Amino acid sequence: MTTTDQLPGTTDLPTAAELAAFTLETQHPATHGWMDPAARLGNLTEEHEFDVQLATDLDLAAQRAEFLNAGPAAPAYLNVWTPVRPDLHAMLSIRFEGLDVTKPFVDVSVTNRPVTHADLPALAEAARAYAAFHPPRLRFWSAAPMTDWADLDPDRRVLAAPVGNLRGHPVPDDLTLVPTTTTERYADAQAAYDAVDAAHPHHPHEARLLSAEDLRECIDAGTMFDVHWRGEWAGYAGTLAHPQLGLDAQVVQELLLAPHARGHGLGAALSTLLARHLPEVGQVLSGTIHGRNRGSLHAATRAGRHDVGGWWWAPLP
Repeated sequence: MTTTDQLPGTTDLPTAAELAAFTLETQHPATHGWMDPAARLGNLTEEHEFDVQLATDLDLAAQRAEFLNAGPAAPAYLNVWTPVRPDLHAMLSIRFEGLDVTKPFVDVSVTNRPVTHADLPALAEAARAYAAFHPPRLRFWSAAPMTDWADLDPDRRVLAAPVGNLRGHPVPDDLTLVPTTTTERYADAQAAYDAVDAAHPHHPHEARLLSAEDLRECIDAGTMFDVHWRGEWAGYAGTLAHPQLGLDAQVVQELLLAPHARGHGLGAALSTLLARHLPEVGQVLSGTIHGRNRGSLHAATRAGRHDVGGWWWAPLP
């Protein structure tokens, strides 16, 4: 591993713990009471250790350069901690949507304060550090409401709430969850996604079925459930336990209703039923939903989950 004083963009590089403190300050106020701040900082510190490695480890950068083969040499793949404005520093990184080298973007991994509209021109200028990749856009996090950034394209939103707060909402008597034990319904689940994709051509860009391997992981964890409605299989609902935004969370991996169960107002009840089936242990039920997927956003908020922020796309010149 190369020492930081030999690399560009690592001057005054914060520690992972310092990056964690910055990230915590940019989170939605509603989330600050959901778990012990010190424990949350610990989760965020573990996450940001990888950001520091990506900024300092030339061997890792070389591995990325070889694997992605996007053109530039290894140092170009390093994360950069850079001053953006007098009161704003940012950790920038080069990313590729779906690991597709034809779809590069600059990710604002961390900022030392929340991003504002006034910061976007300076962030775009800072993103020139990755000009060799010709990225057409930049992605950043904001805990502000979606209406504050209506002029930009949304990416994914995080919808979350403490598990114990979600259990009291009403659920139809004929809607239940049963622990999933096999992957035999996976083809039915894929057919359900295909039906939605056919009706809504934009849907594949907003949501896709979890992989068969991820389904098996959820089954093994005991947190994947078959949805039954009116006595028939009607979808999947499942989570995996891992931190999200530093919160100890059960993170939604799938909330799916089969075509015959759609359009009956059942979506919100899936979050409620999941909360009732999950161990509370101070966790939140959390998950990401694309900012243009209005139906899923509405269902999550009706269930009591809060929109606590999301990522936005800003065009680069």
